[in-house]
Amino acid sequence: MVAVSFFLVFLAIAVVGAVLFLGTGMARSSRNAGAGLDEPVPNLPPVLLPAGAKASDVDRVRFALGLRGYRMDQVDEVLDELRDQLTAQETEIERLKRALEAAGNPEDPKA
Repeated sequence: MVAVSFFLVFLAIAVVGAVLFLGTGMARSSRNAGAGLDEPVPNLPPVLLPAGAKASDVDRVRFALGLRGYRMDQVDEVLDELRDQLTAQETEIERLKRALEAAGNPEDPKA
């Protein structure tokens, strides 16, 4: 009977030791678990707009895919709005240039 209780105590200590050993090993490996979530390598060149961006420049903008990126529908909505605003500004500038020329003042407005 003494041998059976000694065996059960020994077995319990061995199980607890194994659990602790495996637990610390998994804790160490979990520290490196996020290593695979590094920033992805860009698959497109950087997103750049020229200094005097036009509506057609906004149409050519493409964003790289990322693991934790923005919602594409929201980005598309903002880009569409930006393109529309730029188109309206370009139209207004052209209208004002024509009105200036029609008024007989052909001076260059840039000077």
